[in-house]
Amino acid sequence: MMRRVVIIEDETAAAVNLRNMLTSLIPDVEIVEVLESVEESVEFFSSDVDADVVFMDIHLADGDSFRIFSRVDISIPIIFTTAYDEYALEAFKVNSIDYLLKPFKEEDLKRAIDKLHRLTAAEHSSARERRNAMASETVAESVQTLLVRYKDKIVPVKSEEVAFFYTSEDRVTVTTLDDRRYPVDKTLETLSQQLPSDRFYRANRQFIVSRAAVKDIVVWFGSRLALNLVVETPERIIISKARVSDFKQWLQSVHPA
Repeated sequence: MMRRVVIIEDETAAAVNLRNMLTSLIPDVEIVEVLESVEESVEFFSSDVDADVVFMDIHLADGDSFRIFSRVDISIPIIFTTAYDEYALEAFKVNSIDYLLKPFKEEDLKRAIDKLHRLTAAEHSSARERRNAMASETVAESVQTLLVRYKDKIVPVKSEEVAFFYTSEDRVTVTTLDDRRYPVDKTLETLSQQLPSDRFYRANRQFIVSRAAVKDIVVWFGSRLALNLVVETPERIIISKARVSDFKQWLQSVHPA
């Protein structure tokens, strides 16, 4: 169910009107943020954003909103709101699901929201099927021993020895529970697919952490979590607000001995 909304609109009256319509259609709607410019939007979306949809005007105070997408990635569905119809094709090149021409009515907004709900439900169903299929296929194939190069040797590192994997400037390193560090010739994306999912978690873009390495957890700013491991890490490991529930569920889940 759509509840958390970001509005990008430089006309106060239009933003207030949209907020009122949304409240009428979804009584428990939460307006996460109202942004008025390209620069504000780029700064806002440069960090993790927990929202279900973005309502975005095209003409903003400092330029057109398509400039936002060239500077940050926005994976949240977009519903464009504009008084101009010539941008429809360009709008659908980005993560757009609908295009509302101003002035639009409440029933137009409702149709767009219903479309979002249908697409979201279909995507969740498909994602569940993919996860189940991948899980059944990779249980037997998950990496139990990693071969890493160290000087003139190839060193086997067992998965139960690993504390975390870390990537920086396209280089991945593995750190063990006894604080040995080796370069790895695989990306975090590849490792996250190959490692046993009951023991390893993709915390963010920089880290994959081992369940055995988690020492304690600190509640961080913005309802995020900060992880402390049994070994030192090159930077603080932050779990975004959107992933807190999933991480807690993983950490508490029963796993094979």
